[in-house]
Amino acid sequence: MVSKETRSIIREKKHRRLRSRFSGTAERPRLAVFRSNNHMYAQIIDDVAQKTLVSASTTQKDVKAELEKTNNVEAASYLGTVIAKRALEAGITEVVFDRGGFIYQGKIKALADAAREAGLQF
Repeated sequence: MVSKETRSIIREKKHRRLRSRFSGTAERPRLAVFRSNNHMYAQIIDDVAQKTLVSASTTQKDVKAELEKTNNVEAASYLGTVIAKRALEAGITEVVFDRGGFIYQGKIKALADAAREAGLQF
């Protein structure tokens, strides 16, 4: 019988391959995105210092209060604007986008486009 890998294992392998190609620095940190079935999470990480500089997610009260649902494209685009505003307040203008092994469409694309529109460069 042929065993087939689950979708989450395939995503983790893709993420490991992507992470071998780029890393976040103090000048250009990494915008890491994770999406679960119910929520989305975005972090801006300095991999050299191993510190999370800015984070936002749909589980936070101030973000969740603005959303009707936390797992749709509208929530993802709102999260993109929130993470971009917090990054600009922290003095971060340029980032490297880490899609976390997810396909660049739908929620991931909406988050990236909203972050670009709000002022982040990547």
